[in-house]
Amino acid sequence: MKKNLFRFLAIFVLAPLSVLAQDTVRLATFDVDATPPLGSGMAYNVVKRVDELTLRCRGVVLLGSSQPIVLCALDWIGIANEGHDAFRKALAEAAGTTPDRVAVHALHQHDAPGCDFTAEKIIQELSLPGYSRFEGTHHREVLQKAAAAVRAAIASAQPVTHYAWGEAAVREVASQRRIKGLDSRIRATRTSSTKDPAIRAEPEGVIDPMVSVLSFWNKDVPLAVLSAYACHPQSYYRTGIPSPDFPGIARFIRGQDVNSALHVHFNGAGGNVTAGKYNDGTRSNRMLLATRLSEGMREAFEKSEKLPLRAQDIGWSSVPVKLPLSTHLNESDLLTKLKETPAKGYISFADQLAWVRRTQAGHAIDVTCLRLGSTRMLHLPGELFVEYQLAAKAMRPDLHVFMAAYGDYGPGYIGTAAAYPEGGYETGVTSSNVSPEAEGVLLNAMRRLLEAPKR
Repeated sequence: MKKNLFRFLAIFVLAPLSVLAQDTVRLATFDVDATPPLGSGMAYNVVKRVDELTLRCRGVVLLGSSQPIVLCALDWIGIANEGHDAFRKALAEAAGTTPDRVAVHALHQHDAPGCDFTAEKIIQELSLPGYSRFEGTHHREVLQKAAAAVRAAIASAQPVTHYAWGEAAVREVASQRRIKGLDSRIRATRTSSTKDPAIRAEPEGVIDPMVSVLSFWNKDVPLAVLSAYACHPQSYYRTGIPSPDFPGIARFIRGQDVNSALHVHFNGAGGNVTAGKYNDGTRSNRMLLATRLSEGMREAFEKSEKLPLRAQDIGWSSVPVKLPLSTHLNESDLLTKLKETPAKGYISFADQLAWVRRTQAGHAIDVTCLRLGSTRMLHLPGELFVEYQLAAKAMRPDLHVFMAAYGDYGPGYIGTAAAYPEGGYETGVTSSNVSPEAEGVLLNAMRRLLEAPKR
């Protein structure tokens, strides 16, 4: 009788503790230096000097709901093909999860490395000299450091009691890159630093002015702040000095303002958005743009609505997509061009050939979505046009939807279907590796992830 009573009391007392343990959400943060060493190749130039601000590879691991979820952002121009696979696989193994629950994004700064292990393999197979930007020693070192940092961080993960989401307008930073003429074709490109005052004077055009901020809290202490804003991140580049540019400086400012939290910034769908209206390349504009972005981040953080977070409030969905190959890409033609073209500048033949081979092998890209209560964070590939981000928000106006783009960089620019016949650099033969039909594929994936009806 006493034995049964003790067993009943043990079940009665310990059961709630077990339920509590299962319902506990925890967060691990990681942050490692991703700055390339002197003499190594970046997207455009070799490193001739390292500046005060380093490039970062940082992110969070969310624990407590099914398998862990990893979100990672790097201050690199892009991470493509098997390079992207390798980062997701290494971080997944370190976190004890699967690669389809890992999102890895670049911020797309241009004084920074680009990673593509498929292109690196092609260069090695062809024994082509001079392509230092594809040499992956540094990339693999950063990958290994990030994986080790994830393992260490999980051991000291902090409880998460609340999350908060907010957004605010960023003023006088972003502007539409593609300027149309009266015939609706692209007549000018407003680059990141636009010298022509007439082009700068054109209207802002189609942008998403909002910066979105998602934060994780342990009671009254913020642990991590995730932000996303859609704009090319260049103020000026080709200096030979690795730089996180104005988004990295804005992130640094916010980190000093709220220094209990790790600040992780993502680039939204900014493929056709630059700071060109507000930037003529003057060096002092870098701090000006950074300050404007940080002010938007601050306002979004301060007006955030804070809500309790339970394990059942968290969800993760993944939809694999196969993006249609651009009709102008031909493997044998690309091989010939790659062999005959001297290694100079940021050429695209090796990148394009890598994407062709991946596509022909049937590779699919995971488009994913994080659910936190009424907040949704979408993760998409390539240099996505801002219209995709605006479409996602319109699909579910009842939710807080925001987006990180520049995931797998293999596709290059991804325009809307309407943008391809308009002409312009972004949808041209050197820039976009997909066909106009990519729009339908991605919109369908976004609808599925957001559980939005097709209109």
